[in-house]
Amino acid sequence: MISPDGTKLAYLAPDDREVLQIWLCTLGAADDRCISSARRPISNHWWSWDSRSIFWAEDNDGDENWHILSIDPATLNIRDLTPWQGVRCHYTISRVGRPGEILALLNVRNRKLMDVWRIDLLTGAAKLEVENPGNVSRWLADDDLVVRASFGHTPEGGSEVQVRADAAAPWRVLIRSAPDEEAEPLAFSKNGREIYLRTSVGSDTLRLVGIDPESGRERQIAATDDFDVENVMLHPTRRTVEAVSFAPDRMQWQAIDPAVAGDFEQLEKIEDGMLHVTSRDLDDRKWVVSFAAPNRPVHYYLWDRVAKSSMFLFSHRPELETATLSEMQPTKYTARDGLEIRGYLTLPPGVEPRNLPLVLHPHGGPWARDYWTLNVWVQLLANRGYAVLQPNFRGSTGYGKKFLHAGDREWGRAMQDDLTDAVKWAVGQGIADPNRVAIFGGSYGGYATLAGSTFTPDLYNCAVDLCGPSNLATLIKSFAPYWGIRSIWNARVGNPDDPSDQELLRKASPLFAVDKIKVPMLIAQGTNDVRVIQSESDQIVAAIENKGGTVTYVVYPDEGHTGWCPQNSKDFVARTEKFLAEHLGGRYEPMEGERIEGSSAAVKVIHSSSAGRGGDSASGMR
Repeated sequence: MISPDGTKLAYLAPDDREVLQIWLCTLGAADDRCISSARRPISNHWWSWDSRSIFWAEDNDGDENWHILSIDPATLNIRDLTPWQGVRCHYTISRVGRPGEILALLNVRNRKLMDVWRIDLLTGAAKLEVENPGNVSRWLADDDLVVRASFGHTPEGGSEVQVRADAAAPWRVLIRSAPDEEAEPLAFSKNGREIYLRTSVGSDTLRLVGIDPESGRERQIAATDDFDVENVMLHPTRRTVEAVSFAPDRMQWQAIDPAVAGDFEQLEKIEDGMLHVTSRDLDDRKWVVSFAAPNRPVHYYLWDRVAKSSMFLFSHRPELETATLSEMQPTKYTARDGLEIRGYLTLPPGVEPRNLPLVLHPHGGPWARDYWTLNVWVQLLANRGYAVLQPNFRGSTGYGKKFLHAGDREWGRAMQDDLTDAVKWAVGQGIADPNRVAIFGGSYGGYATLAGSTFTPDLYNCAVDLCGPSNLATLIKSFAPYWGIRSIWNARVGNPDDPSDQELLRKASPLFAVDKIKVPMLIAQGTNDVRVIQSESDQIVAAIENKGGTVTYVVYPDEGHTGWCPQNSKDFVARTEKFLAEHLGGRYEPMEGERIEGSSAAVKVIHSSSAGRGGDSASGMR
């Protein structure tokens, strides 16, 4: 990220322990230096508006109780701005006109609620600014850093946006949406007389609109009939909408402000890739832009808007520059009920796409999607000889609310059928060998892996589950209250406290169908995972063992749901590629010893007494 004064760059790169840290350099000088010493990989960082501080978020062994830390680039003094133990900072808000302070969402007062706190960046003093009435999960501030909008979910699973005229004015409802609609506030205009939202109220797709908070008058800024608005680019000081993106297959930008139309036109000539403006200086002369493509590392450039010139900065994974990576092909197929499903197919480089071993790789979320971009897991699997298929199954975002809500209450049913139909499509095209198919995913993708192994036991040869829930009732009951998402899950998945939904949830839970599993499984879990707690994996592993199945269970006691440390990530990668090679016949690089050096992996291996689809009864080896 470029500093607001345009003189420095801060970026993430590994230190000598391979842990991602913040590095700093002066533009035009070769003085790059590491300025942080976090124990775990840093995943995000940002500047204060006066360029005097760099911020990042840090938790403890993956527990997601994020602390916001700041470092002074001049003195390298580090301060924990949210020092309360067991407290999570949800996110921060800052404005250019108030560079000496930030707003932070914190559950200090009540662990179940995210209040707004004002933090002085010079002294570190924190003051409670706005108390959460009980249902707010997000707050918005105007250009003066006054909290003037809130977003929360209704008990029915819809959403509610409230606004107020100033800090002393009462709150009132601006928009209340139904469970099958969305109204997501993004930002205020500079004068505070308009609030920008992504909304599907009154349309199938998410549109970008501006609404006058006083009159409720709405103007449409950007929309298409087939795809949702994805990213919205705002000017940092004028607070005007400059561009929006859509992602039918590849990301496409639409300039809203004519002042940046020429920039986008020129930028798209630099590289063929997914473009993002990652940061800019306050003079709006210098932009840092990135280009992502499936078959090469992400490239970063400095774009001079006045000179209309670009300067290459760096590649985010230079070791991949000389590697042969695979193309990612957008695909379409028709599900059994006629719904069109889009996704991506990646093939091993230099291999004829006929009768290949296939890895079905469903994304997490599930209210998310895969994109045409670099995916290191996909590239690793393709390198090892597998075709990789990533369906954006019903329930995925980006394709409108009808497609999104076609997945409501369809976990383990139509959503899983879309994955089954993806495999059948790949087999029908002659791409995949029906006798060499694996399913591998994390989070919701981990659930889909468990569901595929139990509900369609003859479809796969083996399965790899990372942090996947096995019992939907216990999953939903385990959610942290401050997430504010329980009502959404009750509406879209099922309410475990409603007797009429309990059978639906039970039938969709792989835990209660483990007797159908025929294939060997690899299951991995972080002990400190707060999104899918460890008992979700513990209970299905115990059930598989009780039924005489085959499973390798790997637990990482110092990890959570995401953002794993390098050695634990390597350990899981090594186990996954070996496991797939044993059951699908691809290549792998052997791991020396029981675990990667430095990994915390604890492993339990359970062998079945009878042969599964994977092969020999003694080992499950093909």
